[in-house]
Amino acid sequence: MPKEARRRIAIADKNPVVRTGLVDIVSRDGRFAVTAAVSTGTALLELAAAQPIEIAVIGWSLPDMTGGDVLTELKKRGSDVRTIVYTGEPGIDVLRRSIKAGAWGFMSKSDEPEVLLETISSVSHGRVSFPYVDMEAASKDPLDVLTVRERELLAALADGWSNLQIAARIGISRNTVKYHLKNLYDKLNVNNRAMAVALFMAHQAQRDLR
Repeated sequence: MPKEARRRIAIADKNPVVRTGLVDIVSRDGRFAVTAAVSTGTALLELAAAQPIEIAVIGWSLPDMTGGDVLTELKKRGSDVRTIVYTGEPGIDVLRRSIKAGAWGFMSKSDEPEVLLETISSVSHGRVSFPYVDMEAASKDPLDVLTVRERELLAALADGWSNLQIAARIGISRNTVKYHLKNLYDKLNVNNRAMAVALFMAHQAQRDLR
């Protein structure tokens, strides 16, 4: 029986230490051939256009674009590259965005090398792979946990209203506003107004794209 050809892998990560480590781990496994390791999304897209690549392992926060931007561009080009997002970003937002953008796999940089290799293997055989991921939680709208009043307050924050303005326009006290905002931040797992607004704006943008 002829030996199965090694799968061609490309790597994109802004950190040279991470790139070197990934190349070493993947190359030593023997099932895969690393064609290149680059530092930017642009370089990966150019590589994918210039030579056959089956799988791309990419960081989410690249110097010139996000992993989501890379996924969107590959899809726009009709590329057959199967992409695995390999990230140290906390929280579930990057996972959710990766799934919606069409990633075949998702890995945390805190996972063991064996998990990375098995994820690559699964994806190379045409199976999506999201190890240790709560897919039910990932598919949920992050704003579903909010009450109607909390959603109203979040929209007011996004419009730039101060606590005093919110209290006056909605007809509640400033202390009640603070109480609702604390609950809102806790439910969204954010620390402050800016993070809550950023999550709200990302949610609105995703809804507009549907």
